Amino acid sequence: MLGPGRYLLGAVEVLLWAGLAGAAGWRLRTWLVPRLRGTAAALATTLIAVAILIWCAELLGSFGVWEPVPYLVLVGMVAAGAWLWAPLPDRPARVGPSYSRLVVALALLVALVATIHFGGGVKDKLGTGMTGFDSTWYHGPFAAGFFQSGDTWNLHFIAPQFLAWFYPANSEVLHAAGMLAFGRDLLSPLLNLGWFVGCLVACWAIGRPYRVAPWSLALGAVALSVPALSDQAGEARNDLVGIFFLLAAVAVALNAWGDERPRLDLGALAVVGLGAGLAAGTKLNFILPAAVLVIGLVVLAPRGRRWRALAAAGLAALAGCGYWYLRNVVHSGNPLPWIHHLGPISLPAPAQALGGREAHSVLGYLTDGSVWSDWFLPGLHHGLWIVWPLLALGAVAGLLLALVPLARRVWLSFVNQGMTKDNHTAAGLTKDNHAGAAGVLAVAGLVGLASALAWLVAPTSASGPDGMPRGFESGLRYLAPALVLGLALLPAAPPFRKRLASLATAPWLSFVNQGMTKDNHTAAGLTKDNHAGRRLGVAALALGLVAVVAAGYAVQRHYLASRYKNPSFTTPGLNAAFAWARGVSGARIATTSTRQYPLFGTDLSNRVQYLGERTAHGGFEAPPSCRAFVRLLNAGDYDYLVASRDRIEPGKPPFPPQARWAERGGAEVVLRKPPTVVFRLHGPLGPAACS
Repeated sequence: MLGPGRYLLGAVEVLLWAGLAGAAGWRLRTWLVPRLRGTAAALATTLIAVAILIWCAELLGSFGVWEPVPYLVLVGMVAAGAWLWAPLPDRPARVGPSYSRLVVALALLVALVATIHFGGGVKDKLGTGMTGFDSTWYHGPFAAGFFQSGDTWNLHFIAPQFLAWFYPANSEVLHAAGMLAFGRDLLSPLLNLGWFVGCLVACWAIGRPYRVAPWSLALGAVALSVPALSDQAGEARNDLVGIFFLLAAVAVALNAWGDERPRLDLGALAVVGLGAGLAAGTKLNFILPAAVLVIGLVVLAPRGRRWRALAAAGLAALAGCGYWYLRNVVHSGNPLPWIHHLGPISLPAPAQALGGREAHSVLGYLTDGSVWSDWFLPGLHHGLWIVWPLLALGAVAGLLLALVPLARRVWLSFVNQGMTKDNHTAAGLTKDNHAGAAGVLAVAGLVGLASALAWLVAPTSASGPDGMPRGFESGLRYLAPALVLGLALLPAAPPFRKRLASLATAPWLSFVNQGMTKDNHTAAGLTKDNHAGRRLGVAALALGLVAVVAAGYAVQRHYLASRYKNPSFTTPGLNAAFAWARGVSGARIATTSTRQYPLFGTDLSNRVQYLGERTAHGGFEAPPSCRAFVRLLNAGDYDYLVASRDRIEPGKPPFPPQARWAERGGAEVVLRKPPTVVFRLHGPLGPAACS
């Protein structure tokens, strides 16, 4: 555990780079989208600030020098440049909707219950460490690899499954930033709680332009609480991170369509594109909805402005995700190495099986009645609660009804006016501001439908043996973005919007959104003076930060004392190896286990490497023979070998063949428990290893 001085140093570092990035984000947001207020403005600021943190890490990491001092200096230089270069425009006051206290209280209660429920999962992980399969397989090792090496450009090879080393890694960069500050993974179990709250804020902002924000918040909170997303709590999984980026981008688009202008400004398009790109740079299944969002907004632009709109939104999207796909091109010749063919064109890609579970999509089983009865219906029941038909129906209704206003206007345009040279096309692109707003709402609906389609066709959405999609329930997290967005949009649908808005904005005991105008009361009703309110806000924020930092010291002591102390989340042998690794520091460890993150040790100083050999186009495979295994092990100058199977399977030997080879070669056994053997290596294995 960290002493008071080292902990305080890490906390100050986090506050500094987060504060500097936030200041830069605020200044750039006020320049790019000055008309945004309230939650939408906060979301836009957050998107820019997070992008700055990721960009600075990528820039330094491309040269292998991502270290605390250069990182802090670079983030500070960006912040100074933003304040010196970006002008601060006059910001016109815009009055926010006034909501009923009762409705807001109920919505906040639902959101609070959802947050407490999610926080319970975080609390559990603070007592055990991150135990999820994906966290220990690739999220954690990627983040620890970035932290140890300072290198984000070269591929970090892990167990040869699904070509995972080519995955985009925006989320892992943020975990590595926390490791950079503390030298430990103190922030990693907490980060998804922040993204969860950010998703709730985005749901509120999605409903705000239609005066239904409380309803959108409540329904979004319900969708975010489904069991399929429960494995995000306290883990390094990145589904919730991508959902936040996508929801925030949609919310900014809906709120930036101002009353004064019939189109999105280039600055708003850039911020929305950035959010879409950050989502695509977090997880592969967000590529399609991100592309739909960017292309949809470009199509909505007036004909003479579409190229500029494409440049603003498209380049910003590339800035949010392009680093990872460019890295893939350099290392494999293909931005998406999972795709071997584009029609008749063959693409460069590693010539190896994906490994892991057998790939199948939900689409491939849609007409299979036995799969539905044995797997899909029970999976939906467990993954989306017993009320899953209502949730699915509500989400689909929200997404489809979002298309109705635009479709109606397009139809009326055909019927009443016909298509003329001066009209916009059938996409509903008219010069009428209301038609444009309908277009943005329709694009939001299409984004949700694209998310559902990405889940439907994903090769891992129903993974498992043929006819036995064991991965279906876990794969429902790929459907979650469509579910959350659809339910957040449902109150804004034309059949419900007016009635729900009238209920939410009833004149009795109105609740005015905080910070919407200079003359508004604050949410707490503290003062009519805006400057005094700001001073009180700053003071409250400072006191809150001091309290969080003080409480965090006790939390980190408990976490580091309990982290992987008595693991029970995998096989007995791996559990014992993970507990053993707590006391190992600064060692080079070779492993044959897919799960490997706990082997990095409490202080993350162990260099852990899955034992494999590189192949063409960025491939990485397990050694095919004893001699290849021994050659790789001897060449790596390792201190320890953790030889293990991933699971105990009836009818198979209790230990992997690598354990037998290492023991014959003279390695010293440190721990032996099926299916794992830990060896201490005193030098190269002898020739008897492969006899």
